[in-house]
Amino acid sequence: MTILVYPHVMLQLAEIMREEHEEEREVLQSIYEGDANFCMINDTTFQYKYGEEGDAKSFLLEISWGPDYPDAAPIINLDLFYNKHILPPIKEKITTELQEQAEANLGMSMTFTLFEWLKEAKDEILDHQPAEASVLGVSEITSGIEQISAVDDQGEGKREKKEQLTKAQKRRMWDRQNAAGERSRGYNWVDIIKHLSQTGNSKNDG
Repeated sequence: MTILVYPHVMLQLAEIMREEHEEEREVLQSIYEGDANFCMINDTTFQYKYGEEGDAKSFLLEISWGPDYPDAAPIINLDLFYNKHILPPIKEKITTELQEQAEANLGMSMTFTLFEWLKEAKDEILDHQPAEASVLGVSEITSGIEQISAVDDQGEGKREKKEQLTKAQKRRMWDRQNAAGERSRGYNWVDIIKHLSQTGNSKNDG
């Protein structure tokens, strides 16, 4: 059986959703007023930072509402630059568990619930996250620079070998070749004339 949804009904539903979004947005702003960890990116996107900045276990959670939220689950996003040090399995675990919580709260305003649930669960979830963020060591940087220098030195050596011709050798090469590296027409006429003159002299002597 096909259920017909009239345009005016769709408009009414959209208006209801808009009002629900506006109400939840105002509640979030009121609850987290003065909380520097909370940030409203736009009317439908919110972020919350867990832990102190610089802490290897600190991360940022972003929740975005689609047009059908809260009847549809919000978008959970951890792929943010701030989270570059968080291990992929940890990100996946956080996302999966938040999605499960969202499914259990469909039809209800849940952004505050998800933010607060993660406050309680994060320590256990982050148990396998290293206590110190991985950074490139000085020795690795130095080694990399030395390798680059070695490659450059090899390149310089090759260029020097190509430039070891004397000026006289270069001049003779240029006399016999044009700029395109091709021998010009008549480059050997002098040699031919010299050879013919010598041959002619030999015949006359005979």
